[in-house]
Amino acid sequence: MRTVLQRVSKASVTVDGKVISSIENGLLVLLGIEDADNKDDIDWLTNKVLNLRIFNDEDGVMNRSVTDIDGDIIVVSQFTLHAQTKKGNRPSYIKAAKPDLAIPMYEAFVKVLEQRLGKKVGTGIFGADMKVELLNDGPVTITIDTKNKE
Repeated sequence: MRTVLQRVSKASVTVDGKVISSIENGLLVLLGIEDADNKDDIDWLTNKVLNLRIFNDEDGVMNRSVTDIDGDIIVVSQFTLHAQTKKGNRPSYIKAAKPDLAIPMYEAFVKVLEQRLGKKVGTGIFGADMKVELLNDGPVTITIDTKNKE
């Protein structure tokens, strides 16, 4: 699994002109799933997302997690995070999981996040043409890959 985490002051997902998810202070998580991903990736990554200390404390130091600040989360499926660009100018998405694997993994990731966060997590609609808006706070943007643990 690959993610791009963005610390946001606000974020929303719109499909067909209708806002389906929106948050104020928290994280926008773009999530890419590949065929090799499994439950261990979900467990490791949800723990990292919830405990990564990228929110400011009272001294302005990034020392708090999304759970520490009672922040909200939106998770958006993003197969393009697995783009391979080595050959030519058209990205290949061969490593991105097909919907029959990606959808249950995406749903499981969101469910585990909700259980551990203790509240609802916003989502996009898998496979839909989504418009994602955000106000990146900082800006703070971090990439994480479960295969490299980075």
